[in-house]
Amino acid sequence: MKASVKLTIGILVIMLFMPAVVFSGQSTITTAGGYACMGDDKSKKQTESEALANAKRNAAENASTYISSATKVKNFELEKDLINAYAKAEIRVIEVTEKSWYRDAASGDCYKLQIKAEVIPDEKSLKQSAFDPDMLDDPAAPLRVKVWTDKKDYRSSDKINIFIRGNRPFFARILYKDVKGSLLQLLPNPHRKDNYFQGGVIYELPAGTDEYDLTVTPPFGRESIIVYASTEPQGDVNVESAGSVYQVLSKPEVAGMQTRGIKFSKKEKTASGFYEASLDVNTSR
Repeated sequence: MKASVKLTIGILVIMLFMPAVVFSGQSTITTAGGYACMGDDKSKKQTESEALANAKRNAAENASTYISSATKVKNFELEKDLINAYAKAEIRVIEVTEKSWYRDAASGDCYKLQIKAEVIPDEKSLKQSAFDPDMLDDPAAPLRVKVWTDKKDYRSSDKINIFIRGNRPFFARILYKDVKGSLLQLLPNPHRKDNYFQGGVIYELPAGTDEYDLTVTPPFGRESIIVYASTEPQGDVNVESAGSVYQVLSKPEVAGMQTRGIKFSKKEKTASGFYEASLDVNTSR
């Protein structure tokens, strides 16, 4: 018998086949290295800062190379916007995977590090392409994921179905954030480990080997469905079993960063498309 996961689900302020995102964000996760040497005019702290700046620049270059090679947007204007957006990208360090000082015969004391970073394209430059059909449905465009539900209004004891569809193959972690800020991981879950989806196909949750129903119960208020999608396997999040789903032990912002700790499937792969979407929902009696 399926367990009933008690959730508060209410009015969803989007249309069924529109990109149902209150928040969405496209980015690229990549690895990069950087180094710097002290010379006669830099302190250790300055050298470490210079090496980090060098690693960030390399991360931005890696992301631009990945976008250019992995995507081929048919609309020239959209392609130009995309390139421009990555040229103005913000670099967020997810993890410093290696760091060390070493002695170079010619340059003296030097510092090197390896980082995993998220390269976030400039939001203003992406506004035109955010909801363009070419970007949302084209398998050659950067990863995008649509999320929606089976109806707009939910009341106590109603059951909810979540639907997702990506423009290209992707891995997904799907979380539910309640009124109190607690997180449940709906997928992967104890009965359904496979979280890989084909592009262009509509998937439903719960479904398949899921052993739960999403049932609307008090307390009522605004809550969220959060979807993290990537083209490579995602990092691990701290969870514990809560019957048919997982309780997330990490805070929401920590869970997001842990998910971004991409596990590259092959050594030669150094970048992954990433997409985050969140639906705000409200409840009523």
